[in-house]
Amino acid sequence: MREARETQQVKEAEEAQDVPVSASGRAAEPLVSGGRPLTPGVAMLATAVAVVSVPVGGLLAAVALTGHVFGAWSSPESLTPGLIGAAMLGTAPGLFAVATRARAWHEARTLVLPLAVVLVGLFTVSLLNAGHLYIARGGSIVPVLFSLGWLFVLGVLCVCALIALAWQHFTPDQPIGPRVAPLPGWSKPALAVLGSAWLGIGTGLLARPGFWADFVPWSVNRPDAQALGAWALALGVGVLGALAEDDLGRTGSALVALPGTAVTLTVVLVFRASAVDWSSGPALCLVAMIAGLLLAGTSGRVLLTKSLAPQPRH
Repeated sequence: MREARETQQVKEAEEAQDVPVSASGRAAEPLVSGGRPLTPGVAMLATAVAVVSVPVGGLLAAVALTGHVFGAWSSPESLTPGLIGAAMLGTAPGLFAVATRARAWHEARTLVLPLAVVLVGLFTVSLLNAGHLYIARGGSIVPVLFSLGWLFVLGVLCVCALIALAWQHFTPDQPIGPRVAPLPGWSKPALAVLGSAWLGIGTGLLARPGFWADFVPWSVNRPDAQALGAWALALGVGVLGALAEDDLGRTGSALVALPGTAVTLTVVLVFRASAVDWSSGPALCLVAMIAGLLLAGTSGRVLLTKSLAPQPRH
């Protein structure tokens, strides 16, 4: 009887902290507590984008590493399509994590909402700069077909994203339980600065590419600047979204995507370092912003792991 009472007390304590413990004694992922259940549409959207991002992003990044230009439109420098491909490749693991780990909307929205920003942003940029696409300008068969597939796939994914988000929005909601791992106070100012930096440069590149393109430390044209702006805007939304959530347990998927994106971007920049004006202020700012993504993601994972670790029982 005494052992049964102790077991029951342990279970109640774990449920109160919303932290499950596996059979091996290690902390598992936080349990879902309230909120909107994640709809199959969002999970399928994340999986579909991840499946597309791995080969397409890998192709764009790999070609860029060789110094050749390949993409849906002609770019003055291979670095831009390479970075776009690197961002696609780096976020794919986080999208797979949404489909396999997330059970509630509040566990996925810090990554799914930026995903919607990227999809809608890139599709809009492609339409606004349709005259730059190979399908409009002509050329060899491979880039023409790639630009056609780029436009078609982006359009389909945009429609799917809007439908999935609307479906998710109308799903019955329940009060969300207590936070599992609140953000430490010292991290909030840094996250605010990092998110605002990405959000600001992204908005500028999208709204006024002619002016803000001069702040990109390599050669870009109008569609390059706006495509980079769409990705920068999405990163800013993601970082500031994590700050608004104020809970590492709700940002697990984003914590996978942030360091992955930082690493893939760094690889492309290192291989194409000769194309970057490293003596300029924007280049130093870019390095700091990418380092901030890496630091935010890795430190977040460490803090989340520590918060979920089983506490010593007295």
